[in-house]
Amino acid sequence: MITTLNNPNDIYNKHLNYDFTSVYDIESMEERMNKRLFATFTTLDSLDKLIEDVQNDYTIQYNKIFVLKIMDSEEYVLTYNVDSGNVESIPENTILLHRKKDSNTLYTINALNELIKKLNNGVVDTRFKVDWNHYRNCILLTQHNSLKQLNTKIHKIIQLD
Repeated sequence: MITTLNNPNDIYNKHLNYDFTSVYDIESMEERMNKRLFATFTTLDSLDKLIEDVQNDYTIQYNKIFVLKIMDSEEYVLTYNVDSGNVESIPENTILLHRKKDSNTLYTINALNELIKKLNNGVVDTRFKVDWNHYRNCILLTQHNSLKQLNTKIHKIIQLD
């Protein structure tokens, strides 16, 4: 008879092919899942004050704040990662985004669904493969239930101490 007390720590990995190598990796996976990418929209006049407020109000993950200029607009966007466990409030004009690293595409889940629907003959299918190269350096949002693409360029990167 085998008791649970005598089994090794990695019993969850045995023959189950989970995508972590030991039960202790679950903690690091949860930590990664708690990071949120915020995007705060602002004007050039309000940019410096907003950067100061964000630095004072949040622990910025990876010690970087990206300032993006929205092309064909007077708007700017601050993007920064925060630990969602330490967020008490969200700044005005802020949304939660996801990022496709290879193409530097930022998007909301609603925008992703609208994009898939547009590319896939009106059908939202989670298995549909988006060619992210067509959406390089942009933010994909929805506005009044339709897809909106905001092309961006880096204005500056702020390295925090």
